[in-house]
Amino acid sequence: MKQPIAKLVIKDLISGDGAREELKKTMELLLLEQKKIVLKDSVITKLDIKVLNLESIILKKDEQFNLEATKSLQLEKELKGQRRKTFLYKVGTYIGAGALLVLLGGK
Repeated sequence: MKQPIAKLVIKDLISGDGAREELKKTMELLLLEQKKIVLKDSVITKLDIKVLNLESIILKKDEQFNLEATKSLQLEKELKGQRRKTFLYKVGTYIGAGALLVLLGGK
């Protein structure tokens, strides 16, 4: 081969090797980026699940709060009724005692 042709052949071989190496590095970078995307998707999915779990916990706490409020109202009503009964028993006892004293005192 003549020298100018040999130089061109060597130049083409070197640039072809460089292009192959560049393609290899580009493919490695692409693979790394794909792995990053998969990892990010995994993290996002886990965070979504965590958010759903926290929302579920909040709903259950709200239900418990409402249930306790209902129980509290029922207990207050029962307490008022019990107080009324106690008051009526006291009044009845005093009236009965008064009537007994009147009956005993009248004899």
